[in-house]
Amino acid sequence: QVQLVESGGGLVQAGGSLRLSCAASGRTFSSYIMGWFRQAPGKEREFVAAIRWSGGSTLYADSVKGRLTISRDNAKNTAYLQMNSLKPEDTAVYYCAADRSSSFRIRGAFYDYWGQGTQVTVSS
Repeated sequence: QVQLVESGGGLVQAGGSLRLSCAASGRTFSSYIMGWFRQAPGKEREFVAAIRWSGGSTLYADSVKGRLTISRDNAKNTAYLQMNSLKPEDTAVYYCAADRSSSFRIRGAFYDYWGQGTQVTVSS
C-alpha cells in the first residue's frame, strides 16, 4: 500500500506562487500515475494535473495550463505542483493521488491512494 502526504499549501495573494509537494512511501510501482486534484467549498473534486512516474509525460486541465506545472523526483519519491500566477478561483483543498495505471485517467474514482489534502487560499 502507498501512503501520500501533501505539503506546501498556504495563503497567497493573487498573482503569487506556491509549490505543493506530495511525498510517497510504502509500496510503489514505476507504472503509477500521480495526479493532483482540488476541491473548492461546495464544489466537486476536479482534476488538475497528472504525471506518469516512468517517463514523466504530463496531462493538465485546461484551466491550469501555462500556470501550474507538475513534476516528480524519482529518487525522492515525491511529486510536485508548481503553481504560478495564482487566481482566487484556484482556492481549494489540493490532494495528490496515485493510480496504478500506465494510462492517464482524470476521474478520481480510478485513483487508488489519496493524501490528506493541503489548503491553498488565494486572496484578491
